[in-house]
Amino acid sequence: MQDILPTSLAGIPKIASGKVRDLYAVGDDLLLVASDRISAFDHVLGSEIPGKGKVLTQLSLFWFEFLEHTVPNHLIQSEVDVFPTELLPFREELRDRSMLVKRANMFPVECVVRGYLSGSGWKDYQQTGALCGIALPAGLREGDALPEPLFTPASKSQQGEHDENISFADICERIGRREAETLRDLSLTIYSQAARHADQCGLILADTKFEFGTVGDVILLADEVLTPDSSRFWPRDGYTPGGAQQSFDKQFVRNYLEDVAWNKQAPAPVLPWEIIERTQEKYLEAYRVLTGKALSL
Repeated sequence: MQDILPTSLAGIPKIASGKVRDLYAVGDDLLLVASDRISAFDHVLGSEIPGKGKVLTQLSLFWFEFLEHTVPNHLIQSEVDVFPTELLPFREELRDRSMLVKRANMFPVECVVRGYLSGSGWKDYQQTGALCGIALPAGLREGDALPEPLFTPASKSQQGEHDENISFADICERIGRREAETLRDLSLTIYSQAARHADQCGLILADTKFEFGTVGDVILLADEVLTPDSSRFWPRDGYTPGGAQQSFDKQFVRNYLEDVAWNKQAPAPVLPWEIIERTQEKYLEAYRVLTGKALSL
């Protein structure tokens, strides 16, 4: 099995290594590095998707700029040639896949917005007739548009654990009602703006998740934004409610893992090249359709 290792920048203190991103301390700021690792079913898989980290970073940068008049973000700099001196020996390793960002105090919740019934939201609805405690009309199908976009927060998991959908009352208990209402309103506003842009590009933004933090009294949009890792983008032309939809994400990977009956326990399997290549193509296509530009890996 291929070893999938975290990034390593000799002499630069590493703070954390997540499923996809590695975080380093650079003075009072942070360096966020997106690897080519891919996760599914809460496990990092035994193969990488070449160039995936670049797609995630460059698409996040597009959205940060797109949303800059709506919400401030944590980005300081993404051009590696003007990074702090101690990072310059690693510039080629970091190019196009890293961001120097403000060190924010992150809220311990994921701010999920759903415009369509899919994924864990569909499972929740099948079991309860509701979504994160929000009652929904009877008779909805998988992939149906919801009556209106819903804010459905989730707890942040540790690696190998499941994110858990939580109610708005839960998030109020965790961070306070005032902050919870602010994050809810921001998340719904961002989703609305992004969904309009996606629609103009021929895509449906079915759902997405955001992360926020604070620097002083200012709430910042942080981490990745509206990428295939954090969002479901569906081609509008092929949209047919009543089942799973085509998606610009790692669905090829999920389907393969289901087909081989992986027990979703470590160690995670290595992916065949065909699945790696088709997943890479989907990520690149998502970038091209949303930004109007091709990304060279």
